[in-house]
This record gives sequence, structure tokens and C-alpha cells, in this order.
Amino acid sequence: MVRLSNNLLGILNVVVFVLSIPIFIAGVWLANQASSECEKFLDKPMIVLGVFLMAVSLAGIIGACCRVSCLLWLYLCVMFILILLIFCFTVFAFVVTNKGAGEAVSGRGYKEYKLGDYSHWLQKRVESGKNWDRIRSCVQESKVCQKLANKGDSVQQFFRQNLSPLQSGCCKPPTECNLQYVNATYWSGKISPGSADNQDCKEWNNDPSVLCYNCNSCKAGILASIKDDWKKVAIVNVVFLVFLVIVYSIGCCAFRNNRNDNYYMKR
Repeated sequence: MVRLSNNLLGILNVVVFVLSIPIFIAGVWLANQASSECEKFLDKPMIVLGVFLMAVSLAGIIGACCRVSCLLWLYLCVMFILILLIFCFTVFAFVVTNKGAGEAVSGRGYKEYKLGDYSHWLQKRVESGKNWDRIRSCVQESKVCQKLANKGDSVQQFFRQNLSPLQSGCCKPPTECNLQYVNATYWSGKISPGSADNQDCKEWNNDPSVLCYNCNSCKAGILASIKDDWKKVAIVNVVFLVFLVIVYSIGCCAFRNNRNDNYYMKR
């Protein structure tokens, strides 16, 4: 008689196998139908993740339900490595995203962001020429600045807004440049002499294709968004880790059952 842990492990892996199918299909669809590099960014990871989940879940189903000990042993090894990797990534994500926060601006509802406030590891990844070219292209394609400009806010309305890090860092010049508001993405006047050391003031351009996309404040806005996303992912990972540990424990029980059954069959 197949033990309870074997049945439970088999059911859990059937669920994982079913979930892996839409992930794989979504990856293939993105690879063939996406119209830009930004949309294709996740195609390969999703295909790899879908295939990986299929393979691991099949090993778990066959190993648990058909009592194939070698497959179940392989399944447990992969699960252990996966738990270890997710644990390390979660700790790393919390450490890397510990630094950095927006700075409040007097008389403004939004915050401004400085690249130097964030971890050096994240700064290097974002500042890399190849990486930044791709990120900047994706920000431009998202039309986040165009949508902000289309709102047509008055200067008072704009200054009261709680802008996102991307909007604050990429769509407008830093406040210390002392430019005059015309609309969200168009500012007039001359740069304040006191801000001559701020390279972002020199990088700013009213051209909708330029704006502050080459500014350090834009890179800082990206990092602020990454920081928030990574913290959310890290919290989800903690929950996922607990689930994986439970599944791994059930798998260990099923493996022990297989060994006991094989032992009695040989006797």
C-alpha cells in the first residue's frame, strides 16, 4: 500500500506540473509574438522555468507514486539545491536593498533620488553601458513620461503629486536646477549657477526622446523601483521557502517509505 506521504507528494507535484504548462506556453508566446526587446526580456527565463518545473515535478510524481527510489533521490537533491539557492538569494536581496531612499523636497509632494544612496553592487549593474541602454529603452517604450505630460497639470497640481521614482527621476530635472515649470516634461529658464556641479542639470533636455533618461537621478529612480520590487519578491520567497521545506520533508518521508518497501520486497 502506497503511504500517505507518497500520495501527498504525488498530488503536490501534479499541481506543480499543471502550473508549469502555462508558464512554458507564455515564454514561447513571448519569444514568437513580442514586438520589442523589453517584451522579450522574460521569454527565455520563463521557458527555462517551465521546463525545469515540468522535469522536477515529473521526477517527483514517478518517484513517489511508482516508488522509483533513484528518481525520488534525484528529486530531493534538486529540491535541496533549490531551497539553498532561494535562501541565499533572499538574504542577498534583503542586504542589497537595505540602502537607499528618496529625499523629501521642500514644498513638493514627491521625493527625489540620488544614485550614490544605493548599494554599489546595484549601481554597477545599472550603470553598465549595455544594461543601461536596455533599461532606458524600456522606460521610453513604457511612455511613463508621456503619460505624465498628457495629464496637463498646473504647476501647483504637479508639485503636489506623489510621483513614482521613475517619474521623478527620469521625466523632470532635479529641483536644484531651478528651472521653471511649463508642463511635466518641459521646463524653461537657465540652470541655476549653484547647481553647476550637478551633472543631471546638464543632461536634462526638453526633447521628449531625451528628457532626463541619461541622468543619474533616472538611474536612481530605477534602483528605487528595483528595491521595492526586490523586497516584495524577498517576502514572497520566505513564504515559498516554507512551502518548499514542507514539500522536501514530505519527500524525505516518501523516500524512506520507498526504501522500506524495497527492503521488504527483497526479503
